[in-house]
Amino acid sequence: MYGFAVLFLGGHPEFVTGLIIVGIAPCIAMVLVWNELAAGNQEMCAVCVGVNSLLQIVLFVPYAFVFLTVLRGTSVDVSIGLIAQTVLVFLGLPLLLGYLTQTVAFRTVGKAAYYDRIVPRISPLGLLGLLFTVVVMFALKGEYIVENPEQIALIAVPLLVFFAGMWALAYGASAALGFSYTGSISVAFTASSNNFELAIAVAVAVFGIGSNVALATVVGPLIEVPVMLALVRVALATRGRLFSEAQGTGGVAYSD
Repeated sequence: MYGFAVLFLGGHPEFVTGLIIVGIAPCIAMVLVWNELAAGNQEMCAVCVGVNSLLQIVLFVPYAFVFLTVLRGTSVDVSIGLIAQTVLVFLGLPLLLGYLTQTVAFRTVGKAAYYDRIVPRISPLGLLGLLFTVVVMFALKGEYIVENPEQIALIAVPLLVFFAGMWALAYGASAALGFSYTGSISVAFTASSNNFELAIAVAVAVFGIGSNVALATVVGPLIEVPVMLALVRVALATRGRLFSEAQGTGGVAYSD
């Protein structure tokens, strides 16, 4: 994402910063939806999501320091300490609370009741929070968006290239290495999706909800959702062409 952001948005340092923040946060939520729609390996995808969640807590701040401070050629001031606090609050704390909630629920109501009754009730809260943030940001930047559609389109270009390019590369490489269709799909969507919830939270906390940095991050899901839905169709359409029947399930399936 860094290269695409600099290539397409080199003259807009705040937009570059926003897309870099997007690029260093792999998806840990919607990827499960794309994977399921494309008939990917659910267990493998869940493992990838868990690993990415832990890695983001550890690596997001070092990545931010390298890409935003060391490598970027922009004039935007970045508070690495504030980024670290934001990651802990918006990723580390929910992860801890989620673990504690699940542990307590398992002991009190049991696993079956937890997944059947509690999870369906609390699942929409994350999406509602994201939608609320997006609505507020577009309300604050609505006039700017209407008056500058060409800049919104400019932000969309590197995002589109990144999503489609990363997906195609991961999907093709996995198939070439002998992964099954389901495993290849899990790898492809994990590699190409991003954690916009965290990216938006960091951008808003560090640069302000009305900043162009935050605007760049909020354009992300508007591009990712239709692109990923299109890639789901591509995956299903190419399933029979790239994979044999024996490679239809499982994580890795090497043929003789």
